[in-house]
Amino acid sequence: MFTGIIESLGTIDKIENINSSLKFEIFAEPIIFDSINIGDSLSINGTCLTVIEKIDRDDKKLLLFDIVGETLSKTNLGRLKINEKINLERSLKLSDGLDGHIVQGHIDTTGLIISNKSINNNWILKVKINKKWLKYCIKKGSIAIDGISLTIAKINDNYNINYGSISMSIIPHTLENTNLKYKKINDTVNIETDLFAKYIEKLLPKDDK
Repeated sequence: MFTGIIESLGTIDKIENINSSLKFEIFAEPIIFDSINIGDSLSINGTCLTVIEKIDRDDKKLLLFDIVGETLSKTNLGRLKINEKINLERSLKLSDGLDGHIVQGHIDTTGLIISNKSINNNWILKVKINKKWLKYCIKKGSIAIDGISLTIAKINDNYNINYGSISMSIIPHTLENTNLKYKKINDTVNIETDLFAKYIEKLLPKDDK
């Protein structure tokens, strides 16, 4: 479980193909590396992964992860490249405050950035999302984009026949301390919609007609 408050940026140092899986070596700042153990969970671009090895060199502190085919099919991790910046967050402890919102680290889908720029002195991120997942998005509701807890400012249900779009206002602190400042139009982002919306849908009576 996570909060969507990014603690640090990491860097992809090495990617190894192993059958239908990948192995990542990620450079992590001491705030992450020194406090995490083998077997612990770490959110990478919003995806909950397990640390399988730590390498502490003089010049680099590396965390290693195995990423299986199912995860690659649901996330943008398979599209990442060497030296690309990624969002990192350690799992939530019971003693921690909940500054963002409850994020599971289970990616629903990926979205496509269609705008990421300053508009009228506000930085706006606009993402195209499949209408299957748009129903879990509400104005002023929470959403995790690449693991970042954001608030939806605007929803467009009719981007085209299969897709809608969501817009989020990004404060300067978030822009400076996450990978959003590196994102360009047509880049993919991981999306985890609101957990509680899914539970509500599950509990609502179904129309049997």
